[in-house]
Amino acid sequence: MTSFSELKVNKSILKVLDELGFESPTPIQEKAIPVIRSGADVVGVAQTGTGKTAAYLLPIFMKLVKAEGMDPRVLILVPTRELAIQVGDDIEELTRYSDIRHAAVYGGVGWTKHAALFEPGIDILVATPGRLRDLYHAGAVSLKKIKTLVIDEADRMLDMGFMPQIRQLLEIIPVKRQNLLFSATFDEKVALMTQEFLDFPERVEVSPSATPAQLVKQSYYKVPNFKTKLNLVRYWLQDEEVFNRVLIFVRTKEHAEMVYKVIKRKTEGEKRILHSNKGQNTRMNAIQAFKDGELRILISTDVSARGLDVSLITHVINFDLPQRYEDYVHRIGRTARANNHGEAISLIDPSEEYHLKKIEEVIRMPIEEMPLPEALEIEPTGKAEHQDQMREIDRQKKMENPDYQGAFHEKKRRPKQKASGKKNLGKERKQRKKKKRG
Repeated sequence: MTSFSELKVNKSILKVLDELGFESPTPIQEKAIPVIRSGADVVGVAQTGTGKTAAYLLPIFMKLVKAEGMDPRVLILVPTRELAIQVGDDIEELTRYSDIRHAAVYGGVGWTKHAALFEPGIDILVATPGRLRDLYHAGAVSLKKIKTLVIDEADRMLDMGFMPQIRQLLEIIPVKRQNLLFSATFDEKVALMTQEFLDFPERVEVSPSATPAQLVKQSYYKVPNFKTKLNLVRYWLQDEEVFNRVLIFVRTKEHAEMVYKVIKRKTEGEKRILHSNKGQNTRMNAIQAFKDGELRILISTDVSARGLDVSLITHVINFDLPQRYEDYVHRIGRTARANNHGEAISLIDPSEEYHLKKIEEVIRMPIEEMPLPEALEIEPTGKAEHQDQMREIDRQKKMENPDYQGAFHEKKRRPKQKASGKKNLGKERKQRKKKKRG
């Protein structure tokens, strides 16, 4: 097996890796580091939790060697503030014996505070596209010295609509540069992005696109309704020893609040909630507490959990399946990180069975169905929820077959009813009167 020293990683970085207990590179690191060091443009495809951040950071450190000048030489674009903070933390940790300087900038913080970070000079800038645009137009940062551009989580960048902002930024930074694009999935949109931004890139892929991490045990449970899902989650969380650090994914912030209210009352241990309505400090504090092990249960929507790098998450529970099937890979990649084992459990109501099949197609493997616990209290499905499920099932069937007409198709108009008996009686009276007059 290749070692970090064989990859010619700087001695100061080797010392940190040794202290952190990283004995050998992961497959994506082993493949990507030499190619990036060669100066070629690179497309890296690897699922979350495989060490892809270090796969591009380590060769960047080799290239920079030491602090130099005032303006950044490396720009790392990320889709969310959480990921910006996480990458910034990784840089800080890996460069503890180096004088390489960095800054991480993102929305939700006054831009003047971020501008102050540039005053001593920086070598690596980690940024979300919107905040970088604000700082550039305010004259707070110069991008004339950029030699390396990294676009991390490119698939998420596209989903969040950052393409126009990225195009604007690429008109500002030097044309002569090395481009690195990393993504957990590689679909048609990412392929087009690669063609537009990279020059004859080398593709580095450690597993087929959208393949879950191998150390994640996947399963699902068929559950009739929302209340029974709540009962099942509450049932599992009673076992604090097994479910000792749990990340629960929900589709909407409304579901997040409902799940939180129930488990807050019914389960032990500290628990918190993440979604877009929560303040920046609240979200950051929750993520840090989860990393530090002070927080047992974290409930989150997809967007809020991006960049959540916690190595000892025992379980990911998909309370709702994601609307975008590739996000399933991102979700379950939050567990089984850094060569640890983990479990990903999905709760499937009748309207989600269609989505489960689509997810199995995306990840190219079946997910094991598990029986419901005998002690689980199964709630009856209410009329409104049942109708919602049937409408969703009808919608899915119509997507597969446009001619399909299900339980909720438009009702045919009833034929006009015959005149009432009173109207007929009135006509007969008029006719008799006419006869008498005649």
